[in-house]
Amino acid sequence: MTDEHTLTIVLAQYAQLQLAEASAFDRFAHTVRTICKQSSPDGKHPDLVAFPEMHLFGTGTSDEDQANQARLDAAVDFPHGVEEVTDLPSGSLLAQCAQLAKELGIWLIPGTFCERNPDGGLYNTAAVFSPLGRLCASYRKICPWRPFESYTPGNSFTVVDIPGKGRLGLTICYDAWFPEIARQLAWLGADIIVNLVRTTTPDRRQELVLARATAIMNQVFVASVNAAAPEGVGQSLIVDPEGEILDGSDNSSEQLLIDTIDLDAVNSVRRIGTAGSNRLWEQFKPGDPKIPLPLYEGHITASRWHPQTAPMNSSTL
Repeated sequence: MTDEHTLTIVLAQYAQLQLAEASAFDRFAHTVRTICKQSSPDGKHPDLVAFPEMHLFGTGTSDEDQANQARLDAAVDFPHGVEEVTDLPSGSLLAQCAQLAKELGIWLIPGTFCERNPDGGLYNTAAVFSPLGRLCASYRKICPWRPFESYTPGNSFTVVDIPGKGRLGLTICYDAWFPEIARQLAWLGADIIVNLVRTTTPDRRQELVLARATAIMNQVFVASVNAAAPEGVGQSLIVDPEGEILDGSDNSSEQLLIDTIDLDAVNSVRRIGTAGSNRLWEQFKPGDPKIPLPLYEGHITASRWHPQTAPMNSSTL
């Protein structure tokens, strides 16, 4: 494994911080600083630190109406329509996260945020902050867990270029149950899909299967980070492009999953084939007929089947 395209990732399987705590962000910042002082098994400083869904937006034992009001009161406004944002409102939660990423020189995914909807509702929105202290990407959850979640669905996909490393795709919790979302991210060139989760229910067992299946079907890394107890059931994991579990938790306690992955493995598996056999991204060849997809009012064409690639020499963070 060379250092060129390796990525040291940390999944922080931690319990939610509560909105009612005035010092919640200070606690969060202390946690991230502590994580960055710890070494991975090979002694590398983390490149990427990711937290579970709604990590900074816990509402504890509040009833549903109180919880919704607390989330509305704490919601943030995301600047959309630009690739990178450096002039975040001073003192805002987004600005604080950006500054923390810059201080530590890491890519930071602080879980997801309640984002204000112009119609008065909320999006469930993930954000990625770069080592230069920029909000470089955001993603609105496409598949809220209906009928239990009232978030407004997003309608676009997000991938993030990590210069010199590869490309990262974002999904949030229940998105993982819809293979179309992961397939689109893989087609957009994602080498790793990071799934931010707050699963409280027994179906986490099925989600572990889905994480491995997603990796196998798309030949990508998958990192699924779930909240710890009491809000979540944990069982986070990191999966390689052939579906092998590189690191995983078997319980709901707070813990870190730390691994250094070689994103070149994605190209290698696609070239050689899963288990040396299956080259699924080479399935459709020039001259093959279009495959109608009535469900999507579209079709598969051979000329568009191959994934895009990340600009590996990009100097933009």
